[in-house]
Amino acid sequence: MLVTALNTHIGYDKAAEIAKKAHKEGLTLKASAVALGYLSDEEFDAWVRPELMVGSMTPGR
Repeated sequence: MLVTALNTHIGYDKAAEIAKKAHKEGLTLKASAVALGYLSDEEFDAWVRPELMVGSMTPGR
């Protein structure tokens, strides 16, 4: 889950709250995080980088 990228920045409890609010209210994680006031749009974009969270799908890399 992408919200785990926020743990080191805002802590597990706040990241979990973001995920719960997003799920309950049908929001994106970004919208939930901003609505809760835990981070800005810019911080979310800088910290949640899916392309850095996955390994290469190419064998040998």
